Amino acid sequence: MYEPGLIAKTEALLGRMRARGLTLSTAESCTGGLFAGLVTECAGSSDVFERGFVTYSNDAKTDLLGVDPTILSIHGAGSAETALAMVAGALANSNADVAVAITGIAGPTGGNIDKPVGLVHIAVGSLGQAGRQREYRFGDIGRKEVRLATLDAALDLLAELCTGTPA
Repeated sequence: MYEPGLIAKTEALLGRMRARGLTLSTAESCTGGLFAGLVTECAGSSDVFERGFVTYSNDAKTDLLGVDPTILSIHGAGSAETALAMVAGALANSNADVAVAITGIAGPTGGNIDKPVGLVHIAVGSLGQAGRQREYRFGDIGRKEVRLATLDAALDLLAELCTGTPA
């Protein structure tokens, strides 16, 4: 289902997390659970992966992750602020040590001048530490390609959080 290179990169990250005794929770919007699917595609992921939240709608972000509706109304679902609130919610509503949150505009519709198709915000966080996020502008390269590029970027950002180096 996933490219062999993406699987290998995920397996390496899971191995490094396993060695450090870290568990993972995910909160996804524009990837619709693909990151959790990528992680669980790897044999032995059950000792690292704690749970995943697919919060595609704003109501789901609020109900499942506790994202403040004001953040959504002021900044929108595809924003840095929402990504940070999602990662905090994933940590607060799971037993994981670290979390990754993904939100953005995969396309082909939904973009505008301020938030074009291909804009994705990824946040990572860990218990007792403030979350951090990065903005990615993949461009209007196609829905599938935006989502796959997002998975790769999320692996790198999560690896930096967990091990100090990219995946």
